[in-house]
Amino acid sequence: MKSVIVGTAGHIDHGKTTLVKALTGIDADRLEEEKRRGITIDLGFANLELESDAGETLRLGFVDVPGHERFVRNMLAGVGGIDIVLLVIAADEGVKPQTREHFEICRLLAIPRGIVVLTKADMVDAETLGVVRLEIEDFLRGSFLDAKRTPVVPVSAITGMGIVQLKSELARVAAEASGRSTVSLARLPVDRAFVMKGFGTVVTGTLIAGTIRREQELELQPSGQRVRARGIQVHGAATEQAHAGERTAVNLAGVAVEELARGMMLAEPGSLEPSRQIDVRLDLLPDAKPLRHLSRVHLHCFASETVAQVRLLELKELKAGGSMLAQLRPVEPLLVVPGDRFIIRQFSPVVTIGGGIVLDAFPLRRSATDAARAREFLNKLEAADSSETLALRIERRGVDGLSASAAVKETGRPRAEIEGEAQKLVGSGRALSTGELLLSKAAALDAAKSLLSEVEAFHKGNPLVAGIAKETLREKIGLREPVFAFLIARLSSGKKLELQGEQVRLAGRGVNMSAEEQRARKTIEQAFLSTGLKVPLLKDVLGSLSIDQARSHKIVTLLLREGVLVKLGDELVFHRSALDHLRKLIALEKSKSPKIDVGRFKDLLGVTRKHAIPLLEYLDRERITRRVGDVREIL
Repeated sequence: MKSVIVGTAGHIDHGKTTLVKALTGIDADRLEEEKRRGITIDLGFANLELESDAGETLRLGFVDVPGHERFVRNMLAGVGGIDIVLLVIAADEGVKPQTREHFEICRLLAIPRGIVVLTKADMVDAETLGVVRLEIEDFLRGSFLDAKRTPVVPVSAITGMGIVQLKSELARVAAEASGRSTVSLARLPVDRAFVMKGFGTVVTGTLIAGTIRREQELELQPSGQRVRARGIQVHGAATEQAHAGERTAVNLAGVAVEELARGMMLAEPGSLEPSRQIDVRLDLLPDAKPLRHLSRVHLHCFASETVAQVRLLELKELKAGGSMLAQLRPVEPLLVVPGDRFIIRQFSPVVTIGGGIVLDAFPLRRSATDAARAREFLNKLEAADSSETLALRIERRGVDGLSASAAVKETGRPRAEIEGEAQKLVGSGRALSTGELLLSKAAALDAAKSLLSEVEAFHKGNPLVAGIAKETLREKIGLREPVFAFLIARLSSGKKLELQGEQVRLAGRGVNMSAEEQRARKTIEQAFLSTGLKVPLLKDVLGSLSIDQARSHKIVTLLLREGVLVKLGDELVFHRSALDHLRKLIALEKSKSPKIDVGRFKDLLGVTRKHAIPLLEYLDRERITRRVGDVREIL
């Protein structure tokens, strides 16, 4: 069954609520004060099932809005999720101020289709009705409700005149309406919250995207509180799940009604986040006053209302009827995704002055010098399809990359869609994938060049060192660990780099020693080799050689990295062959006794305690011996 949301719009006392009752049999005025005063104050709801010409059953959910100028904020809370608008104009009054404001709101929200309903048609003669028709046609000319493609239906809710025709037009227009995506991330803007006896906390709203299932865990934004959908009703009937485009009531577990307010959003947990900085395309109405940079406005999006600062991104002032890229900074964080529509109203006096579309709810931090780049990104984003949108978001992250979960948050699209688009971008060579991270291929190539250049520079400056430490290299390039590891692996598999332990070097490159340095290396190695296990302190060994200290320390560092020398203390360094000889001696001693103490060890090697203790600790680390009290067991 196709579900479509129909909203009313129009001036006070033009018969919107009476019309809804004539169509559905339901009085949408639910408040006692509304019935007493005879005017609609808050949102009202009704439903109707029709059959299209093709035999399809259509489920229409009606959102009836107040027409008084004092209650426009309530009207705005209900029109954000509607698919069809009934613009209601009384035949005996014609176009009035709230007719104009409500119409502009619907136009700014890009409501795709509607029907113009000429109510109280029984109260005027045919000539007057014709004049009003002409007035309406002139008023709506060139808009989405232009008379060339939008029916104007005269009705009388009292006599029933035109109601059958209106239902027929509703069925036709509803059948043409595009269905909302039921596989998108679920979002339900809360427009009512109350306690129902025997059930507990209940919220209602128009499900603008996705599907909500009974017993599903949900997240209440902007607080992030987790709740559970204990029960679901659609048009007053219990159901196992609600789909996008349906008026939905959810019985919530895990939250008290005092914690709820109109404007909150139910969403899938862990998928979306609210934002305090929202880049938008902002349109100002032709009769609005110019809007200056840093102005404060009332911001309405779906059922939410907050105050926001407007930061214009192109000029310091947006003139009436103009359009400009801007950033909205709401006082309260809002959960919005690209493509969402919003309305702005002047801070004081409070009148509707414009609206627009969300382009990016998570802009990167930028300085004044980044402004031109930000505008270029937003302009490209406006014209991009879904695949190009993801590519642009990956590319703006540069070498930091974009995680799949961040892409879901930024785009508001399900992870499966993101992964599908990512595969296309990887297949076309525009992006690279490393686990959770998506990386621009162009940025990766630039980073790889910088990485190779840095290793080359290290080799030139340190000819006696086999390679640069990985962490040192990463910090110099300024790469995140996953990206660095990915690039190192790619360059290694491509034979551009070689890894030796924690060192990175260019492929085929190692230590580059002059003839003099090679002689010095042999001299130093021989000095340690000749002393065996009775080696003097490092400074004494090097001090006894006719090699300058800077060079000798570099060569010792090289020999340590290559494993020719082994350091067992700050100043105690042994040749590897001496330690290999020690292993053999200990193995022979095991046949004599499986245990050895410090005294016996000193006598065996002919060394002092200063050498004996570090050597025994070395044997413990190598699992050749194991300390038990004051002795060692030979393993």
